[in-house]
Amino acid sequence: MDYEYVAYNRDKKLMKGKLSASSAEAAGSMLNSSGYQLVSLKSVVPLFSLGKYFVSAPTVKLKEVIMFSRQLALLLSSGVDVVTALELLKDQLTNPTLRNVIAEIVADIRGGMSLSQAMAKHPKIFPSMYWRAIGAGEQAGSMEQVLRQMADYLERTAATIKKVKGALTYPITVAVVAVVVVGLMITVVLPTFTTLYTQMGAKMPAAAQALLDFGDWFKKNILYVILLVVAGVIAGLAYIKTPKGQFRYDSLLLRAPIIGRIIILTELSRACRTIALLFRVGLPLPEIMTMVAQGSSNKAMLQALSEVHEELIRGEGLSKPMAKRKGFFLPLMVQMVSVGEETGHLDSTLSTVAESFDVEGNDRIDAAVGLITPAITVVIGVVVAGIAMVMMSAMYSIYSQMNP
Repeated sequence: MDYEYVAYNRDKKLMKGKLSASSAEAAGSMLNSSGYQLVSLKSVVPLFSLGKYFVSAPTVKLKEVIMFSRQLALLLSSGVDVVTALELLKDQLTNPTLRNVIAEIVADIRGGMSLSQAMAKHPKIFPSMYWRAIGAGEQAGSMEQVLRQMADYLERTAATIKKVKGALTYPITVAVVAVVVVGLMITVVLPTFTTLYTQMGAKMPAAAQALLDFGDWFKKNILYVILLVVAGVIAGLAYIKTPKGQFRYDSLLLRAPIIGRIIILTELSRACRTIALLFRVGLPLPEIMTMVAQGSSNKAMLQALSEVHEELIRGEGLSKPMAKRKGFFLPLMVQMVSVGEETGHLDSTLSTVAESFDVEGNDRIDAAVGLITPAITVVIGVVVAGIAMVMMSAMYSIYSQMNP
């Protein structure tokens, strides 16, 4: 569930923002572990987001943030100070939204803020994980290194998202074509046979008559069918927008036969990379787990991560709480987290796990696409062949009646 909060940070400055958590108590725990002094917290339950249907200022794409991070790291490693580097980059930016944000960041830095504090004012462009990592880099004197690591992390995230979208494009296209083909056969092809049989006065076989009756009914009531489907989709989306509906939907996705394993691998790979990156730059583990939970797009996984975070704060470590939730955390991750806790090299062990999950996830995506596309093709073939067989049987019946 999403929550809006107002809180004081470690510098006693009032901050506003949003976060996702399984409950209000979990949200408060996340903020407290991150050093925030909570002032107010309220849930946000949007039914529909209408903003995306209206023209707005250009958004900042992930690849623009990646390029900005790499360029800023290059300038800083060359000995240029932060303000000068930001001003140089601002003049080269073509996105007006990002250019205005960088101008505000420069003004805030000149007003006494650090780079991380200035970035924290723009969470839609620089999420919590990003600016907190920058803050750790500022304290350790390795900000350019952190910027490069963040760019690598965001680049891998973008590549994963692009691969999943690309993998789903072709099966969805084939499915749409299948629906169109079957619809045309029912509404256009079948009625021509009805006219032919009526003119010839032949008696239709039961299967052919049922199919023709269905085609006639569908053609007459197509508007009502469309309205019913649209109403069902809207009702389903409205339910999913509720906290209970979203949680149930995400839980079902995780248990789905083919896609469930892919979603779990994607979520865990992202979690492993986040923990590895932030642990490497020196952030405390409770604060890291707060950001890991906030970054989850699956509400069921978010709840599991929040529960792990709460048990971590109570002193149970990280691997033991994960081992209790076998449906969410795979054995390899639990074992490697345990090794990382014992050796103190949690970042390197989880980086290895993330690579392993990425490889398995990519293989499963390719296999799923290779399975879905032929399956849809077979379904189309069976439907079309079934209709053709019924029509051929009707033609044979007419021939038999005309030539007893």
